[in-house]
Amino acid sequence: MKRALIVWGGWLGHEPKEVADIFHEVLGEQGFEVEVSDTLDAFNDKEKLLALDLIVPVWTMGKISKEQAGNVSAAVQSGVGIAGCHGGMCDAFRDNVDWQFMTGGQWVAHPGNDGVEYAVNIKYSSSSLLEGIEDFDVRSEQYYLHVDPAVEVLATTRFPVVQGPHSLNKAVDMPVVWTKRWGVGRVFYCSLGHKANIVEMPPVKEIMRRGFAWCAEGKTAAEASRRQQAAKAAYTGMGDSQ
Repeated sequence: MKRALIVWGGWLGHEPKEVADIFHEVLGEQGFEVEVSDTLDAFNDKEKLLALDLIVPVWTMGKISKEQAGNVSAAVQSGVGIAGCHGGMCDAFRDNVDWQFMTGGQWVAHPGNDGVEYAVNIKYSSSSLLEGIEDFDVRSEQYYLHVDPAVEVLATTRFPVVQGPHSLNKAVDMPVVWTKRWGVGRVFYCSLGHKANIVEMPPVKEIMRRGFAWCAEGKTAAEASRRQQAAKAAYTGMGDSQ
């Protein structure tokens, strides 16, 4: 049975407990053993984190210690997946660039604030993770993020939708869903999820479900790759000795 840790807290405007409850339900339906914590102290035990398959942060505008962030980073580098949404992952710790480097981006603005109607466009790249999910519209915050160019973009939204100081620039497609690697660990992010009702939307919930499953498989995939490489090295060594 795969093991997941959900850690929620920070700014209550993002309804972190309600979102954590939804994620708990989604993971339970997939057969995960789930632990839920409302304190960043859950990141203090490095060995416990290393034993997980998935970490799900639901924490906005908080302060994380260097040790806590380092423990999460080490776990992900070893193969533990990390997956989250909206400000709960990519506006979690504004003063910790190590966290931002690991997760692949950082929120900087949401022009028009909550209630902007915009399209989410699914991008069919080398990943089939969102295959079968159609483009959809949402009325919520439209996240403008500073994004790691190394991410693989799976969905985008077009800016500008509302007027602002950014709107005289050319139109841009801002990533909404992406994946990346951190060490041998898998990282998944979706910028949707300002409130729990957005996370409950069928396409958003399905996107998160797939992201959780994909990230949690990273540890198994990494271990299989290591075994394959070891076997190959041993076979090559036998050939050299003949």
